Amino acid sequence: MGRPVIHWELMSKDPAKVAAFYEKIFGWKIQHMPEMNYRLVETGGSGGINGGILKPERPEPWPGNMTFYIDVDDLSAYRQRIVSEGGKIHVEEQEVPGMGSFALFTDPEGRMMGLWKTTKK
Repeated sequence: MGRPVIHWELMSKDPAKVAAFYEKIFGWKIQHMPEMNYRLVETGGSGGINGGILKPERPEPWPGNMTFYIDVDDLSAYRQRIVSEGGKIHVEEQEVPGMGSFALFTDPEGRMMGLWKTTKK
């Protein structure tokens, strides 16, 4: 089984402005979720990948301005593999209620990426 990219996030100094830009240019549907300080992006069409826009809580510089999330079946096992291959875990497993769990890591050259495990329904 493959490990597809299933989600992306844009880090932004002004998420409202960036969201408006993509809505106007591409017609994406963007839902603001103030309780999570997050904007959920639906790109539309079949076969596309949806994403999100956010302003990170920590000051810049952010390690990259875009993060891809890779679908996995076991967050713990993949975190261990990342560390053993020279990567670094930055955010341990965190739950997104009703959706799944994620972790953030950087590869050996410092690119930020995410792991995602969907909650079984």
